[in-house]
Amino acid sequence: MACSALRTVVLSTRPLLQFRAGTVGALHFSTTAPAEAEKKHYKLCIVGGGSAGIANGSKFGRKLGAGNVCIVEPSEVHYYQPMWTLVGGGVKNFTQSGKATADVMPQTVDWIKARAEEFSPDDNLVRCSDGTQITYDYLIVAMGLQLSFEKIKGLPEAFQYDGVGSNFSPKYVEKTFRAIQNFKGGNAIFTFPNTPIKCAGAPQKIMYLAEDYWARNKIRDKANISYNTALPVVFGVKKYAEILAALCQKRNLKINYRHNLVEVIPDKKEAVFEHLDTGEKVTFPYDMIHITPPMGPLEVLKKSPLADAVGWVDVDKQTLQHVRYPNVFSTGDCSSLPTSKTAAAVAAQCGILYNNLSAIMDSQKPPKKYDGYTSCPLVTSKGKCILAEFDYDLQPLETFPVDQGKERRTMWHLKANVMPEIYWTGLLKGRWAGPGFYRKAMRLGMGK
Repeated sequence: MACSALRTVVLSTRPLLQFRAGTVGALHFSTTAPAEAEKKHYKLCIVGGGSAGIANGSKFGRKLGAGNVCIVEPSEVHYYQPMWTLVGGGVKNFTQSGKATADVMPQTVDWIKARAEEFSPDDNLVRCSDGTQITYDYLIVAMGLQLSFEKIKGLPEAFQYDGVGSNFSPKYVEKTFRAIQNFKGGNAIFTFPNTPIKCAGAPQKIMYLAEDYWARNKIRDKANISYNTALPVVFGVKKYAEILAALCQKRNLKINYRHNLVEVIPDKKEAVFEHLDTGEKVTFPYDMIHITPPMGPLEVLKKSPLADAVGWVDVDKQTLQHVRYPNVFSTGDCSSLPTSKTAAAVAAQCGILYNNLSAIMDSQKPPKKYDGYTSCPLVTSKGKCILAEFDYDLQPLETFPVDQGKERRTMWHLKANVMPEIYWTGLLKGRWAGPGFYRKAMRLGMGK
């Protein structure tokens, strides 16, 4: 097996000499006995090695130099999760969505391969699962959020049965397309929970792809398709909500508003929903069901001084600086920022964060303000997409000088082929901070 070059990974209970295979699922071989837990200090500690953590690590690793930045992240594999919609829809392969974490970790940072288990911001301290204690001058929290399948009765056990899938987990995303392929008719249900989620458009995108697949395979007339959402609207931005509601009506996709999934009975193929306005429990028979699980902040954050009342990292929505600890910043899904939790939002936030934290390091005030920019490429079929972009006020903030509310093949190409490249070679390298510059250029400097 060909080997990539050796690189240092900081591990308190493992040796410094590591062998890494150049494939997803890195291999490590020990040459020394485990050492005692270490205490380390960094100018900047980044907790979380997802998109926000790696992007910030790349930016600040270049700025501060080797030995000054660490990333705390236990996972061996890094996923481009926006691709899972296309994996579940049978358009992409699951293996295309992941790379070894070692291959995306910036060379200028130290990788602490452990979980953060305790935050003590009054002492500028992070305690890790391997016993490592990290003190810091500055902290970025970018840990993502947690999926809570277990909050739905019958899960995760129901995933052992045919016809049940979820694009939100690497464990279950491939089951989604198998369920779509094996569906021969009957009731197909797609759910949206009564919590914030990552990529709020994803639960309906897979419905559109499934309906398109069944139409192409001439079984659409045998399918009763419903979108059971806990929300009172199909999408939070009025412009796109009106377009999507009309699309659902045209394609005979039934929307059941304010329906929250509370139980799955897989041996009977029944799903129980609570109507959030009346409290009534309603049972739906299904032949295929795609489940979007409840999501929320990680327990380690909920119990920390960094959290707000809900458990998100409590930051100013414009500067991304913590409201009580000025040397702490947060970005991505774990933050309290009141915008849709997407990779596009992360890109814009990382640009703001870099400028503001750099200013703080130079004893200056944060100069940049985040407007809540986020984006959701609403795939409506294989080959068509509506590119929704909007701000904190749920007003469209579109990049291209065309009406992005229309289904377009160009936007499909952007979603399926261009965005993954931007992610791997732009965002994770710290060289993509969203399309703000290009938006102004295309509009001759007018608008936001």
